Amino acid sequence: MLVATLYNGHLWAVALTLVTVLVCILMHYEVSMRLWQRLETSRRSLRARFLMLSFVLFGTHVAQIWLFAVALALLGAHPLTGDLVGMASLDFLDYVYFSAITFTTLGYGDLVPTGPIRFMTGTEALIGLMLITWSASITFLEMQRHWSARRER
Repeated sequence: MLVATLYNGHLWAVALTLVTVLVCILMHYEVSMRLWQRLETSRRSLRARFLMLSFVLFGTHVAQIWLFAVALALLGAHPLTGDLVGMASLDFLDYVYFSAITFTTLGYGDLVPTGPIRFMTGTEALIGLMLITWSASITFLEMQRHWSARRER
């Protein structure tokens, strides 16, 4: 019976993690592709294009962090999936905070996941690293265009 209970908690954690990762990757792809197309056709100054790129990518990462926070809070509310320990009580912004330090791989250690929820937190760190790197690549490509345009003047 105990094995079945633990298994059920793990299934919830894995399923919700996979859905959250899928949504984050699709979100990042769609935003990146639309942003890149808009930057290519934009007649704005190079500075305005770069600022638009920076703020859109930043907003996308904030949305992804909040998406993981919602998923973590859902898992934290489920009795079989574990929780975050380190505070007497958690509110939603604590989950957002924990998601942000996990997504960015900062990890202060003041909140610690226990139980099956650890699967999501480990996966969030991996996907955060991947998506931030993806954004850095897009930023580099736009900076190359920016530098090339300056050289052509």
